[in-house]
Amino acid sequence: MKILLVDPNYSLGNGFFDRLKIKLFGTPYITLQQIATITPKKHSIEILDETFNKIDFNKVYDLVGITSCTPSAPRAYEIADGFRKAGVTVVLGGYHPSGLPMEAKQHADSVVIGEAENSWPVLLKDLENNRLREFYHSKTPADLSNLEPIRRDIGGSHFASARIEATRGCPIRCEFCSISNSKIGWHVFRKKPVKNVIRELNLITQKFIAFCDTSLTIDVEYTISLFKEMKHLNKRFICYGNSNVLNKNEKLLRYAKEAGCTLWNIGFDSISQEALDRAGKNINKVKEYASVVKKIHDHGMAVLAQIIFGFDAEKKEIFNSTIETVERVGIDIPSFNILTPFPGTPLYDRLNNERRILTKDWSKYDLTHVVFKPNNMSPQDLQEGFYKAVGRFHNYKSLLQREIKSIKLGFHTSISSLFQNIYEIGGYKKILRQR
Repeated sequence: MKILLVDPNYSLGNGFFDRLKIKLFGTPYITLQQIATITPKKHSIEILDETFNKIDFNKVYDLVGITSCTPSAPRAYEIADGFRKAGVTVVLGGYHPSGLPMEAKQHADSVVIGEAENSWPVLLKDLENNRLREFYHSKTPADLSNLEPIRRDIGGSHFASARIEATRGCPIRCEFCSISNSKIGWHVFRKKPVKNVIRELNLITQKFIAFCDTSLTIDVEYTISLFKEMKHLNKRFICYGNSNVLNKNEKLLRYAKEAGCTLWNIGFDSISQEALDRAGKNINKVKEYASVVKKIHDHGMAVLAQIIFGFDAEKKEIFNSTIETVERVGIDIPSFNILTPFPGTPLYDRLNNERRILTKDWSKYDLTHVVFKPNNMSPQDLQEGFYKAVGRFHNYKSLLQREIKSIKLGFHTSISSLFQNIYEIGGYKKILRQR
């Protein structure tokens, strides 16, 4: 069969410089490459990233598979409808179709719910035998131990950096998280053998790597063993981690630096301990934020802090308090988001039951728009507070100030984290222009 796998571009307004920025400073998603890897070799595979290539609905395919997160769902449905109109079989998968499979089925011949490693090969056999089912739902989480290195000969080669996955799943189960609270196995933590990860890293030609694992601090001994083996690979990488573990384990930080880590992406989420506790993220301790940032800096690495506005326990004062904390603690890259109730999460179910969801225009579920009624402020207060924080930090003057401060403290962010800062600024400037 001739198969096309599509990654929709839900902004569709990217110009030349936007695409150049993504190629230089962004990292490619590997979902479709993973699908290509588990596809039997007898089938031909084409991957199309709509950010860089236009879709030809007149081209002949036997099957089109489309991955979709929530903000890309409307565009994914448009693409699916276009191919089905041309008589092509269409399969939808990803976080959004998994959260709302009945909705997705209106635009597809079949929907893959959850991870695809177990169900995708079955789907292909069924299609060949004209027995395609409406839904494919793997009953068990995928076993990562025997997965082949993902195909990098199609999709992603035009990026300056590459992504890799060593582990999958997160058992913490924060209320707002579309991974750890899913009913489809994504919360189950699994690991690839270290030797397999090293083998795949050796196959990657790019020097800069982004680990897409939810957190590399869930199993510290595993991560340390991985970092030990990475020491001589001459790679530079960024990865996700939890603040409570990083604050207590300087051995992990030492091995991370030796392995080539330049930046830890940490979900601080809120500076309100009450908000964290109520959202199921009580492993975070606000009083430890300054300590963990200092320890990471002391080991020569930078900190990207994910911060979310809109929790029920937060009031309008949260914006000024957050700005003050970011400046005082010395966070290198503050990444601001608006709390978003993604379908399939307990947060979505709760707010939907409380009739607090303001819109189900999925294109607005991009972490920058208010789509629900906050508890202790108006939607307008939340939106403007978000803009205020973004405007304070995501400009080149603020970046220069943070760079000068880090040099005075004896720590200087690496070139890769500097690029990450530039990438963040570019994205937020576009958001501010559209307000």
